[in-house]
Amino acid sequence: MTATFAPSPWPAPSAPRRDAEWRFGRASGSPSVSWLWELRRNCSISPRQMLQAYALLCAVALLVALGFWWQGVQLVMAFAAVELVAVGIGMLLMARHARDREIITLSGREMAVEQHVGPMVERTSFRAEWVRVEPAAAEGSLVELSGEGRSVCIGRHVRPELRFELAQELRRALRLSRAAGERVLDHELKA
Repeated sequence: MTATFAPSPWPAPSAPRRDAEWRFGRASGSPSVSWLWELRRNCSISPRQMLQAYALLCAVALLVALGFWWQGVQLVMAFAAVELVAVGIGMLLMARHARDREIITLSGREMAVEQHVGPMVERTSFRAEWVRVEPAAAEGSLVELSGEGRSVCIGRHVRPELRFELAQELRRALRLSRAAGERVLDHELKA
């Protein structure tokens, strides 16, 4: 008799990290187990700071263009206007996605995933006892939550090397939630 082992789609675990970017914990004081993960984009500039930077860029570009206008080169003003409009559109698109995030909530027997992309919000709910956490099709890609005929990929805003740790934490929280649910069910059956 022989046994064959297929390689795991997840990379081998590394040493535990002390400075992980997220941690799960109790979200409320209710007797049911509740956890919350909020995975956000790493934005180094706030929308207000971006507006101030754009205003400063406009002032400098228009000052330079006015200097050339005064010297008799009017075409520079047209190029400065085109440049400022293009930069403004780019900054507007970036600001539109500054608040993109994924919120994963595990409360009692329900796991909910909210994905905020620009102005759209997509919400998917699963029964916690049916959720499977697995890698998506390609290696180094997103974490897939599936169950009850639905699936959702999460982890867009997490560095690829940390997605494995995210999946481990989700699995651990699901195990703890299932164990707490079984204890509550046993207590209700005995009563």
